Amino acid sequence: MNLRLNSEFGTLKAVLMHRPGKEIDRLTPYNKEYLLFEDVPYLEAMQKEHDYFTDLIKQSTGAKVYRLQDLLIQTLSNSEILDRLMTDALKRNRLTHLKAFILERFSTAECATALTAGVKVHELKRKIPNLPKMELMDYTFVIPPSPNLYFQRDPMAITPGGIVFSSMKMEGRQREADILRAIFENHPDFKEHVHALYPINGIENPPSIEGGDVIVLSKKAVAIGNSERTDEKAIYQVAKALLGEGTVERVYEVHLPKKRNYMHLDTVFTILDENLVLTYPDALNAVLQTSLYTLKEKTEDKVHIKRQVLNESLLTVLEKEITHLEILSTADGNPDYSMREQWFDGANVFAIGPRRVISYNRNLHTNRALRNMGVEVLEIPSSELSRGLGGPRCMTMPLSRSKV
Repeated sequence: MNLRLNSEFGTLKAVLMHRPGKEIDRLTPYNKEYLLFEDVPYLEAMQKEHDYFTDLIKQSTGAKVYRLQDLLIQTLSNSEILDRLMTDALKRNRLTHLKAFILERFSTAECATALTAGVKVHELKRKIPNLPKMELMDYTFVIPPSPNLYFQRDPMAITPGGIVFSSMKMEGRQREADILRAIFENHPDFKEHVHALYPINGIENPPSIEGGDVIVLSKKAVAIGNSERTDEKAIYQVAKALLGEGTVERVYEVHLPKKRNYMHLDTVFTILDENLVLTYPDALNAVLQTSLYTLKEKTEDKVHIKRQVLNESLLTVLEKEITHLEILSTADGNPDYSMREQWFDGANVFAIGPRRVISYNRNLHTNRALRNMGVEVLEIPSSELSRGLGGPRCMTMPLSRSKV
């Protein structure tokens, strides 16, 4: 496993996923917006749907499914990494003085759960009798939960040239990226294969970029969305690293409208085969500004790139990069059904092979249109998983695919 991907649709060999856990049960009608949710899912049903999704991937592809929680527990067996992640988690609420008490009384597995699902004051009091008195209410979070963690696509991105570790826009999600980076840079299954492109070492608070904005167009081209969650400065730095590395020749910066339904580039379109793209009606034409980064000069210690503003729509760019491009709209372009199914990420299907996708069963008009185009559509239940407003692609981080 070399942790480089040259397509979005090569047959899946390995993938990282996170089964929703206690962090979802932390959501209430009062804190859901603060925790970046628009609803309060039913955890048990959500887990059943996610288990069905995981089993379907294994059965349909034979791919290895890595579970984030297992990898995190294994990584935290290194006391230095555990200490660092726990310090960072407590630092946000200025409670680092509690670290020694937690590390003394919590097992490694309990620490992993604390880092993902959070910890409340009353839970610490029950576990640690000699806990120092605090001027905090019993149900206050000492460590906040990460309910968005089941969206594994956002905390990092794997490109033909290496890994982009995300710098998350929302502070409440930054620990997700910190956890994944700690795993990949230290776990024995991955650490020897990591070529990190971003962030640059030594830079604190790097400009934000999220994995959902990174799409591999081909082995030579990558598109990155300039969105609500990804900044132009980050795109420039990633483009410089990718072009300097030498595998990729073109990096496109795609300027997305600052709207909810354009949150990430992968909500605009998904590549399903070497010539087939799924989008929702008019989305590609609505994106009218793109920029192209290419390599200008490379010396032993410096990389210079050039940026060209293109007066072209995203559709025109895709037609240049994808020969004989075919476009399929969600719900086959029906405006009512397309709008409804796009709300539940109709365009955000997960490609497990060329013209083989996993999609939410609720997006039945889009699924029918896909099948009419010769795409094999495997459906998963979606009553609860979809409440987080992310699709099957959002929930998966492919680690290895067959080269195309």
